[in-house]
Amino acid sequence: MDNSWYKEMAVYQIWCRSFKDGNGDGIGDLYGVLEKLDYIKSIGVDAIWFSPIYPSPLADYGYDISDYKDIAEEYGGLETFKKVLDEAHKRGLKVIMDLVVNHTSDEHEWFKESKKGKDNPYHDYYFWRKGRGKNGKKPPNNWLSTFEGGAWEYVPELDEYYLHVFAKKQPDLNMDNPKVREEVKSIMKFWLDMGVDGFREDVITFISKKEGLPNGFPLPIATGIEHYKKGPHVHEYLKEFRHDVIDKYDCFVVGESPMSNTKDCLEFTAGDDPELDMMIGFDHMQADCFVTDTIAMPFNLRKLKKAFSRWQKDLYGKSWNALYIENHDHPRIISRYGNEKFRRESGTMLAAACYMQSGTPFIYQGQEIGMLNNHLDDLSKFKDVVTFNNEKIFKKLGVKGQKYLDIANKTSRENARTPVQWDSSEYAGFSTVEPWFGVNPNYKEINVENEEKNPDSILNFYRKLLKVRKENKIIIYGDYKEHFADSDVIYCYERNYEGKRALVVCSFTDETFTFHAPDTFDLTKGKVILCNYENPESRPTVCALRPYEARVYLYE
Repeated sequence: MDNSWYKEMAVYQIWCRSFKDGNGDGIGDLYGVLEKLDYIKSIGVDAIWFSPIYPSPLADYGYDISDYKDIAEEYGGLETFKKVLDEAHKRGLKVIMDLVVNHTSDEHEWFKESKKGKDNPYHDYYFWRKGRGKNGKKPPNNWLSTFEGGAWEYVPELDEYYLHVFAKKQPDLNMDNPKVREEVKSIMKFWLDMGVDGFREDVITFISKKEGLPNGFPLPIATGIEHYKKGPHVHEYLKEFRHDVIDKYDCFVVGESPMSNTKDCLEFTAGDDPELDMMIGFDHMQADCFVTDTIAMPFNLRKLKKAFSRWQKDLYGKSWNALYIENHDHPRIISRYGNEKFRRESGTMLAAACYMQSGTPFIYQGQEIGMLNNHLDDLSKFKDVVTFNNEKIFKKLGVKGQKYLDIANKTSRENARTPVQWDSSEYAGFSTVEPWFGVNPNYKEINVENEEKNPDSILNFYRKLLKVRKENKIIIYGDYKEHFADSDVIYCYERNYEGKRALVVCSFTDETFTFHAPDTFDLTKGKVILCNYENPESRPTVCALRPYEARVYLYE
């Protein structure tokens, strides 16, 4: 199948629980998605990616799945999903599902069966091991989970431990078992046969663990990750999924791969027999932190540019980039890399900086209206397992109380999970009753209704941006060359394709900045095809950029 259509589309990510409540119970659902399909289409996107909406006990808000072949009743059930799928397709929108097969919920039937005994046929669906030490009371190895303390959980009735590299209620599947791989292929076929157009595959590079599960290098979190980040059989298993299922359908797959670089990406996505079509990397999301969002540092533009440029240059002509600056796992980008006092200006500039590159844009719900981080006044108002695990880690370091609350408010991924702000009515038009999670108090100013009314809004800029991409193949397929890499104020790069050139200029300061163009560009001869201000005047070699101004010049 030629599935290269994914290169020219843009994707809108829905974290359903916080998108829109359509049945009045305070929880976002598929009824709400049905209501808003025309709005989603109006943004200019071509596909919807649903974060998990399967049945789940919600220990990790849906990434702990208890049934892979159904839709949670609180979201509307399978029949409502089929209606969403049909209505989306009628509007020319493809639908992408989240595939989470590194682990299941501990309430999945497979795991319930595996706990019944060592002779149960499902026991080997997971990693069960005896403990170490004289009494067998020590975990099988020193691995730590990324979410919740040690990576092993003891089950007294079996006198064995099971492995979970995420939360305790997310036991890892043993992909070395051929029966497990057949289950994964069956799941894929189930949704593809229904008409789903592809998958975003969660932490997919973690699915193979090193034989013997040896001790790992001691780290504050995720000790042992070097033994499963890119395990010994991961390529073999992904090729099996690709050849046996994916290649038989007109669909695409994008893999999430934490702590991966461009070399890793090319291993999975390049060549004549790629295992994935794209990879979601994290390098560019570390410009204001160290390794993880939780260890905050001052924003560093050069670090951001270096990451963007590395992925653009290393992948060009060999693979394909997934472009994003927000999703369900990161705080809001304006609050991180932009300026809340210049919300419209910095929000639109950041969009141009990212989405004028080569790759497929992924836009997260609320991003297109410039939603900001929330600021909760008490830790009890948070919901996420990661927030509370981080609290324990910081407490050991002497950081607690208000100090940790300040960190959580700045760095928690829950900032991306507040209800979408639709209008200025009570509960931001998300629901008619109190929502499952608090609405950001700024909803009366920041909401879809207000953005629709303002022709210069962030929302309308996103519409213009996606239109510019569709109308100019150079933005999708052109090569990439960065200018002024050492600048702490300007991000500037050029694109070249089939005799055309484009120059992208983005200012990262709240002051007016005198920009001197690269030697090979005359600013008066370029047509400004995108700008977040009116009247972008230029002299041949210089222009005055206003706070957080973004311009795209096209030379034909």
